[in-house]
Amino acid sequence: MSGKLVVFNHPLIHHKMSLIRDEKTGTKDFRQTVSEIGMLMAYEVTRDLPTKKVEVKTPVGIAESYILKKGVVVVPILRAGLGMVDGITTLIPTAKVGHLGVYRDEVTLEPHEYYAKFPSIITDAIVLVVDPMLATGGSVKHAIDVLKAKGAKNISYVGLVGAPEGVKKIQDSHPDVNIYLAALDERLNEKGYIVPGLGDCGDRLFGTK
Repeated sequence: MSGKLVVFNHPLIHHKMSLIRDEKTGTKDFRQTVSEIGMLMAYEVTRDLPTKKVEVKTPVGIAESYILKKGVVVVPILRAGLGMVDGITTLIPTAKVGHLGVYRDEVTLEPHEYYAKFPSIITDAIVLVVDPMLATGGSVKHAIDVLKAKGAKNISYVGLVGAPEGVKKIQDSHPDVNIYLAALDERLNEKGYIVPGLGDCGDRLFGTK
């Protein structure tokens, strides 16, 4: 199965992205808007989830209906990925949440893992790796490596802003993984930050700078 790259073209996502790109947007509004974008993206990301037919007894009869065929697991890459989780799980309240802690070495830009815990259903579930920024792609690639080693088979990445370099890294290393972005930006700068991007998403989410 070949993965796809989807860059959303939705007026509400465009509008909210302009708010979080703005350097004047404070922590409260930034955090709320990131969560809202996560929810909007989740609606589109889940459009093709497999379902199964069930019969539901209504007050006046039997209705043929559909429920999700597989569980959904959301795996945020700590810490910035946490900002999108509430929005996604608001839309999918039955989703399980795993956590993967990865930090990027500021000199080598290589990812280093410091925490990993996942729900037991991960091998059969639809897994959404969540990280707002797809810059070099190192952290996301590492996350997918870890998840596949744990037995996950159906993985998609969901992020806010990507750079062409990061997209290429994921497509080259994991061509079966779908990539969903709210925006695809121009490039990386010499420090590995996305240009024009929105700055350090983790710091802006949690007010640490």
